Amino acid sequence: MLDKPAPTRSATPPKTGRPRLDLQDHLADLEAAGLLVRIDRPINKDTELNPLVRWQFIGGVPEDQRRAFLFTNVIGSKGERYDMPVVVGALASSPAIYALGMGQPVEDIGDAWLRAMAKPIAPVAVTDAPCQDVVVTGDTLRNEGLKRLPVPVSTPGFDAAPYLTATLCITRDPESGVRNMGTYRAALKAPDRLVVRMVAREATGAGGYLHWLKYRARGEKMPIAIVVGCAPIVMFTGPQKLAIDMDELAVAGGAAGEPIRMVRCKTIDLDVPADSEIVVEGLIDPDVLEPEAPFGESNGYVALEAFNMPMQVTAITHKKKPVFAQIISQVTPSESSVIKKVAYEPLFLAHLKTNLSVKGIRRVVMHERLTNLRPVIFLQFAADTPRTEVWRGLHGAATLQSNCGKIVIAVSEDIDPASMDAVLWSMAYRTNPVDDIHLVPHRGGVQGAQYSPNKSDSGLLIDATRKRPMPPLALPTREFMEHARTLWEELGLPALNVQSPWHGYTLDDWTDTWETFAKRTVAGDWEQTGKETLLRQRKGLLPETPVRPGSNMED
Repeated sequence: MLDKPAPTRSATPPKTGRPRLDLQDHLADLEAAGLLVRIDRPINKDTELNPLVRWQFIGGVPEDQRRAFLFTNVIGSKGERYDMPVVVGALASSPAIYALGMGQPVEDIGDAWLRAMAKPIAPVAVTDAPCQDVVVTGDTLRNEGLKRLPVPVSTPGFDAAPYLTATLCITRDPESGVRNMGTYRAALKAPDRLVVRMVAREATGAGGYLHWLKYRARGEKMPIAIVVGCAPIVMFTGPQKLAIDMDELAVAGGAAGEPIRMVRCKTIDLDVPADSEIVVEGLIDPDVLEPEAPFGESNGYVALEAFNMPMQVTAITHKKKPVFAQIISQVTPSESSVIKKVAYEPLFLAHLKTNLSVKGIRRVVMHERLTNLRPVIFLQFAADTPRTEVWRGLHGAATLQSNCGKIVIAVSEDIDPASMDAVLWSMAYRTNPVDDIHLVPHRGGVQGAQYSPNKSDSGLLIDATRKRPMPPLALPTREFMEHARTLWEELGLPALNVQSPWHGYTLDDWTDTWETFAKRTVAGDWEQTGKETLLRQRKGLLPETPVRPGSNMED
């Protein structure tokens, strides 16, 4: 697909189901599968690139039609022309793209991560490192350095700088030696200087931030390597919530089914994935902070200027013909939210099912649009699940991670938790707020809470499950809606964007007598029903008096 040195692994899709361990091989697989769009016309990285890709997330494009975008003719606002292509959306524009990078069907991804955490495979050291084919240091670094990279502007009109977003920031605990990999934003400041934000979730103990605190206490500069573009399976490990003392590269190896190849950096004492596209090496002085941002954030707002960690770049290394990788982040839905959603939902479900043994739990859905995935969680329960189990599930989902589950809503299995309309319908008619809504104090803040005046937050738990028999949903039943859809398509009418619910169904308050009435009606035999109800006429009743077929009032 791309003009690049001979890959270290076969260019044919793996037959074992193992994921690709080279990003450019992964891009070739995406293109072969019709999941990548190649853009060869000139595209301005500062004004056009991210807005173009953003449209597939906010323009009503169905999730399964989202694609990765490969830009081969990248320019800048000052007339720059870059010989390095830019790829956006190649990690997780859709669950299908994530699944290809993971080497697993979407429905098996949760179990695959659990297996990887249970059976990690330690990385191996190598010396044949494509990521070090080109080494930029000295005067070239000071004068050109980061300016040689086609770093897009993520939120034109608001961002204060181009940002590295598809980052794998590698640091090491100075005491235990355990590595951490985090996906942190990094603002360009000079050809040889970045400012990295590692403190978005400091209250929860983000690994890179904890390392920074330890280096600060020791009075030492912290080595950091920022990988830009590597195997998806390695990138996916960065956002995972793992134990602080767990080597995330070993978990990546467990997910890949083989060790991740690692090489020592050229100017700092850290190891990086050898098959990476680009590596930015440097040191962070923990005694100094520098203003960083504004920058569009994933909570839906622009993060305003704050003091964060300046990184003095000591070297930039890359392949002979690298691809610059960027992710669509900021306002959700986005590529970064899909990365988390595909992994988090099955992990939350496994926690409720296995760790807490919550009975009746069926699905966990984390809301994406604008809300940043974490704060709003929907739980789907089987019919007739005891309310005690529903409440155990609500509390379990709200407490698994401190920044997830600010609002947790439980619905019954007839409600699609991915449909906000269906959820609101359930809340409107299946809750009594005084009984079914609980406020929970003393929560940690969601991401972005650092911009709020409150230092602690609260939670909202809602039981919107069905608690008694109810009449059917008043839409034509499935067989009639399916037939009508066939007619619609035969008539060439506008394409449908089907939302749940789209057909009627029963909810237990329905008798055989009423079913007979309905079948007669569609057969044109409604007069027979009229004859029967004539015999059931009664005096002395009010219209609101309930008269059910088979009740004593009919005797």
